[in-house]
Amino acid sequence: MEFSTQTTTEGATRLTVDGDLTIYHAAEIKQHLIDGVRAGGVLELDLSHVGEMDTAGIQLLALAKRESQEPGRALRIVGHSLAVREVIEFLNMAAFFGDPLVIPANERF
Repeated sequence: MEFSTQTTTEGATRLTVDGDLTIYHAAEIKQHLIDGVRAGGVLELDLSHVGEMDTAGIQLLALAKRESQEPGRALRIVGHSLAVREVIEFLNMAAFFGDPLVIPANERF
């Protein structure tokens, strides 16, 4: 599991997750997500490099989204891997997150 952060040109912090959003990495992922959201401002979460996601992963994303509802905080998911899109769509959670599901042009179902 790897995480990288950078500041976007709009001043948001982008956190890129490279690995699996699963129960096996839940504690590590939770800490990074919560720290990122609680830092304040806009956190852009890039999940385009996530290989696998289970219900623990969706629970962590839901927790981060709820934490971002505090004043001065915002969470946007700006990249979705196929695994992430499948879980979000299967559980009908797209409206909960409120972010457009980004599908790369070169990807086929």
